[in-house]
Amino acid sequence: MIAGPLTVVGTGLASASYAVPANIAFAVIAAVMVYSAFRVVTTENVVHAALYLVLVLAGVAANFILLGAEFVGVTQVLVYIGAVIVLFLFGIMLTRAQMGADESVAKERRAMAALVGVILAGVMTFALIDSFEDVEINRLEPSTTAEISDSIFRNYIVPFEAVSVLLLAALIGAIVIARKE
Repeated sequence: MIAGPLTVVGTGLASASYAVPANIAFAVIAAVMVYSAFRVVTTENVVHAALYLVLVLAGVAANFILLGAEFVGVTQVLVYIGAVIVLFLFGIMLTRAQMGADESVAKERRAMAALVGVILAGVMTFALIDSFEDVEINRLEPSTTAEISDSIFRNYIVPFEAVSVLLLAALIGAIVIARKE
């Protein structure tokens, strides 16, 4: 009963009038995300890399909104774009990161990084296909905000708090490194 990559079985989002514009929007957003992700790892300026990362994260939020998960999309914007990217930029500015090309990165290191990236992409692709091969999305009604928050704060409270402590430690570490000079 699944008609396309963004068509959800059930009521509401599965209408024929929604499927084509949603697929076009997904394609445009995905193209922007892929280009921005490529620029994150290839740009020579770390501030520009952080700004390209903003585009990638905004694309993720837009895809969540396309899928009908408005709460998760808005949370993506508030938490990742609003907080994490600001923390990255704050850390970049505090540590006075080198701008421009880094001559210490030799061609053999880039070749090894490309090899590791291809191997990692292959392993992730195999794991995703193996794990979700027979899964079908069957949602008769959208999840409520209460269900999502109960899932986050009941089942995943420890990882949620661990990430917040990790981000706080990174911010304190950036301040300590910047203050030594």
